[in-house]
Amino acid sequence: MSRIACGVVAGPLYLVVGYAQALTREGFDLSRHPFSMLSLGSLGWIQIANFVVSGVLFVIAATGMARFSRWGARLIGLMGVGMILGGVFTADPALGFPAGTPDTVPDSISWHGVLHAVAFGLAMIGWIGACFVFARRLGGWLAVVSGLTGVLLMVPMAFLGNPSGTVLLYAVATVGWIWTSLVSLRLNRPAFSN
Repeated sequence: MSRIACGVVAGPLYLVVGYAQALTREGFDLSRHPFSMLSLGSLGWIQIANFVVSGVLFVIAATGMARFSRWGARLIGLMGVGMILGGVFTADPALGFPAGTPDTVPDSISWHGVLHAVAFGLAMIGWIGACFVFARRLGGWLAVVSGLTGVLLMVPMAFLGNPSGTVLLYAVATVGWIWTSLVSLRLNRPAFSN
């Protein structure tokens, strides 16, 4: 398997593991809780591993993408590093998850919660930036999809902290993971010459 092929696998892996947990973990509500909160509780290690493994796969993919676009590769690498850090530094319990947690947002954020938020920001900057870099680099329909994905990934940021923002983030991030796999698949083709 080539290094870039790791990027084909990483997005679907993250989605399958994340949604499987979201649908089976007691008290988890997709309309209220982001995937980050799956890192909490006795089964939190599954989502921590999901963040770290997917992030490592994106970093590996980025090393292969460098021959096509140095900046695109750096930004995918930044996204991967953000994911790894998002697994290492967990979000804080809130909104009734895990079970027994008050159904509110905490008054203060722990140091690891702050670092988790920073990691999320780094991952999003890398991801959005990579969309626009590859929009210029790829051409054709994938260039259009890349640009649209970059714009879509910015939209939920205005709505974070409310239920519609969480649902919107899931929808847009799912599109983003699919985009990342498509770009990786395209760059992994031996005939890629754009």
